[in-house]
Amino acid sequence: MAKLMPKRSLENVGLTVTGLCIALVALVVVTLIVMVAQQGLATFLQDGVDFWSFISGGNWIPEDGRFGALPLIVGSFSVTLLSTVFALPVALGSAIFVVEVAPGFGRRVFQPLVELLVGIPSVVYGVLGLSVVNAAMRAIFGEAAGTGAGILSGAIVLAVMILPTVTTLSIDALDAVPNEYREGSYALGCTRWQTVWHVVLKSALPSLMTAVILGMTRAFGETLAVQMVIGGVERSMPTGLLDPAATLTTALTSGLSNATTGSVQYHALWSLGLLLLAMSLVFIAVIHLIGKKGAKKRG
Repeated sequence: MAKLMPKRSLENVGLTVTGLCIALVALVVVTLIVMVAQQGLATFLQDGVDFWSFISGGNWIPEDGRFGALPLIVGSFSVTLLSTVFALPVALGSAIFVVEVAPGFGRRVFQPLVELLVGIPSVVYGVLGLSVVNAAMRAIFGEAAGTGAGILSGAIVLAVMILPTVTTLSIDALDAVPNEYREGSYALGCTRWQTVWHVVLKSALPSLMTAVILGMTRAFGETLAVQMVIGGVERSMPTGLLDPAATLTTALTSGLSNATTGSVQYHALWSLGLLLLAMSLVFIAVIHLIGKKGAKKRG
């Protein structure tokens, strides 16, 4: 019979393996940040592009040496915020239905159906947006919508894409509220909806805000589906929700195929990637800040 490893040795092996896993993840993250920063900062340190002109410039025309990323930044934030506005009421209402109104049906039928949306590839959303949403924009707004491609179309498609994420996290947030809170509210004579509005939602607010931020992060980094429905116009600032536009991600993917390695255009595209990375880090920092404040409120 084989001799078993002593408990202390086994514990040391476990600590070593888990420590190596943590070190590997940290190394990958640091390497990624350093690589993107090195290439992205070359635009300003090596090629002499003014940082403020890059951030605030109103025209992105790399072939003419004009690297104004403001239209792309506006496009990214426009579709992200608008898609969140569209998705949040539906996600929150669905979460309330699943947790507070019909938990049996919601858990067995509705939630699995919502989670199925996560497995649909981005290109399918893009094709549906191209054939359905853009056509709807032309039918509703007529000539003002042009081809139908624009910020509004991109926001609608993104809203459907982030809906499963926000809904699932909102369900978990409401489900985590202790039943004692509900029982105490009912004991004071409150109705179900008074309890939901004044007790459950307020108790779950930090987790709900985290769900929203994660949904925004998902929307901010989406590329393929948005590229198919937003129009891909990078050269100038959009003036309305129906105008074709571009985002940081769509400009990055479409420009890399034409950029020569080491050129100013190549480094400028890496600078767009650096902006995306910085925004992702901001979103993560906000999530941690909300989590800490929520933990303090709960004691």
